[in-house]
Amino acid sequence: MPTRRARTPVPPKLPAELVPARLSSLTDDGVYLSQEFGGSVEAGTRAEDVDVERCRFDTAGLAGAVLRRGSFSDVEFLGCDLANIEVVDGMVTNALLDRCRLTGAKWTGCTFRDVVFAGCRGDLSRFRMSRFRNVVFRDCNLTEADFQGAEFTGCRFEDCRMQGVQFSQAKMLGTTVFSGCDLWGIGGVESLRGSTVKSADAQSLLHTLASALGITVEE
Repeated sequence: MPTRRARTPVPPKLPAELVPARLSSLTDDGVYLSQEFGGSVEAGTRAEDVDVERCRFDTAGLAGAVLRRGSFSDVEFLGCDLANIEVVDGMVTNALLDRCRLTGAKWTGCTFRDVVFAGCRGDLSRFRMSRFRNVVFRDCNLTEADFQGAEFTGCRFEDCRMQGVQFSQAKMLGTTVFSGCDLWGIGGVESLRGSTVKSADAQSLLHTLASALGITVEE
């Protein structure tokens, strides 16, 4: 039976001209519209209910920021440093994260819809209890990332490094496809039920599946 194709994420819609801005701080209930940000916030910066729409972050830094209920829609992050950012109950829609550093980032209980992660470094990142709809991870390093309790609908993992990724208690609610991915040693392999794994990728799942079933594989 042929694999059903997930819908292509809706790309961010940005105005032809953006207002240049220097990113140095974020404020509670702050609203940021149609701006192009450079610069960085200090690690440990805290803000609640930030609303960012139709903006671009170009090699900007949000590393170590703590955002509660942050909302990002129609947004591009290009070559940004988001390492160790902590976002709780946030929302990211119609967004592109291209060549961003996400090492150690924590996205807890967040919603991602129509988002592309391209060429990102997301090792040791955490997406616990988050929801993903029409999301693509492409050519990303997701080594030891944690998707515990996450929900996936119409998502794709393409050409990603995924050794040791944790999927315990995750749910595959729609067509989610793994292709060209290294799946050695993933946790919660039983939670991949309902997804599609390309035949070449399935080889790296052999020992993990066997272990989950209590089967010993001898060379």
